Amino acid sequence: MKKILFASALALSLLSCKENKPENTLADNAVDNAESSVSESFKSYRKNDTTVDNIYFELIKNDKKLMELNAKIVRTFEETGKALAQYKSILNTSASFYQDAGYQAKNIKDTLIKQQIEKEIQASSDQYDLKMKNITDRIAVITKNNETLTNLYVAFKIRKTLPEIEKYQNAHPLKTDSLDSFINRQNKLLEELKNIK
Repeated sequence: MKKILFASALALSLLSCKENKPENTLADNAVDNAESSVSESFKSYRKNDTTVDNIYFELIKNDKKLMELNAKIVRTFEETGKALAQYKSILNTSASFYQDAGYQAKNIKDTLIKQQIEKEIQASSDQYDLKMKNITDRIAVITKNNETLTNLYVAFKIRKTLPEIEKYQNAHPLKTDSLDSFINRQNKLLEELKNIK
């Protein structure tokens, strides 16, 4: 136990007694000092945005056509939500009613009454589904279109930003100097500790 404490104290004193010259840390000289045209968009993240979104919005802010396209897509998403909300509220209320009615019918002890009411619930539900088929078919089309629009929009943003991340990577090539220096310092300290008796 004394040897471990002595080794720890020695290691700390070796580290603290070094010259007061600035040491290379891992961050120092990690990259060549180069800036790319997209460097700023990587620094200006908004809290809830993704990296792709940050780069994409930085890219399109000076492109009027892309800004208009983006506004149109966002507006369509918002309008889709509003358009479907009213219909889905009414449809969900009816579905919830039939589900609850079916659940309550199961608690009826009299078998004949139970079977009769279950038939009535099913008949009413089927009749409502038939009546609403035109609506639910259109909702399915809108939902499918919205899903396709989302997929295409995400793919479009990624395709637009892939060249930008590649430019950023090329403008910030990582070097091994700091890592090599740090590994050398670690190895020296490891050797010192191994040789302590």
